[in-house]
Amino acid sequence: MLSYENIDLKEYSQSGEGGTALTYKHHSHNTLAKLYNPGYEAEMAVQEFKVAEAVYDLGIPTPKPYRLVTDGQRLGGEYEFIPGKRSFARILSEEPQRMQEIARAFADAAIALHRTPADTSRIPSVKEVLRSFYLNNDLVTTEYKERALAFLDKLEEPTTCVHGDFHIGNIITDGTRTLWIDIGQLGYGAPEWDLGWFWTMTHNLGDARADFLLHMTQDSLVSFWNTFLPLYLGTTDPAAIGEYTRKILSYYAVRVPYMFSLVHHEAFPEEGCKALVQLIPAGNL
Repeated sequence: MLSYENIDLKEYSQSGEGGTALTYKHHSHNTLAKLYNPGYEAEMAVQEFKVAEAVYDLGIPTPKPYRLVTDGQRLGGEYEFIPGKRSFARILSEEPQRMQEIARAFADAAIALHRTPADTSRIPSVKEVLRSFYLNNDLVTTEYKERALAFLDKLEEPTTCVHGDFHIGNIITDGTRTLWIDIGQLGYGAPEWDLGWFWTMTHNLGDARADFLLHMTQDSLVSFWNTFLPLYLGTTDPAAIGEYTRKILSYYAVRVPYMFSLVHHEAFPEEGCKALVQLIPAGNL
C-alpha cells in the first residue's frame, strides 16, 4: 500500500505555480515535489502518482516518479527534476519566432502519445471516468447530463493514451529530451478528448488567465492552435480542419464540467450548461 513520506520544505524552494498545485525544487537533489493546494483529496495525489508510474513503465517520456510526499498539510508526489528545462509555453513566450518549430514538435509528440497503447489494467478509461462523474453527481443540468451520457454510451474508443490536461504548458524540453508532465489525468480513449481540451485552452482563457497559466496572450494561443492543428491532422484543407474542429467541440463540452469540478469543487454554472449543451449531439454521433 502506498504511503506518504514527510518532507521539510526548508530543503526546497518554490519553483512553479499552477491551477491546482505548487512545485518545489530540492536544494541539493534533482527532485521536484508537487503539492496539491489545500482542499484536494488524497486520492488525487495517489491517482496521479500511480498513473505516473504506469506511464513511465510504458516508456512514454515523462519525469521519473519517486515517492508520495506531504509537508504535513498538503499531499503530492516527488518526481525527477529536469535541469535546464523549459515548457513549450515558456519557449514561445520568450522566443515567439519559433512558433512553427514548436508547433511541429508539439504535433509530433502528440501523435506519438496518441498512438501509444495503454496498460488498461493501470490506466483509466476517460469514457468510464466521465460516465461515473455524470452518474454519481448532479453538477450539471438534467438536459446536459442526459446528452453527455448518451454521447458516452455511443462512443467506441481506442485503448491508446491521451494526456488529459493536454496543452503546451505540460510538455517540457531540456534541449535534448522532450517530456510530458502533469499527467494525473492521463487515461486511454479518443485523442479528441485532448484536442477538445487544448481548443478551450487556446480560445477561452482570456489574456489574464492565459498569461498566468501559459505566459502568452489569448491571440498568441489562437495563432499557435491555427499553426498546430494542420500539422497534427496532416492537412491544410479548410473543410477537413473545420469538420474536425466541430467534432472535438462535442468532446470538449462533455469533459469540461468534470475538469471544472476538479479545479473549483462546485457545480458547473447553469449559464455554462446553457451555452455548451448544444455542442453535444442529441442524436447519433
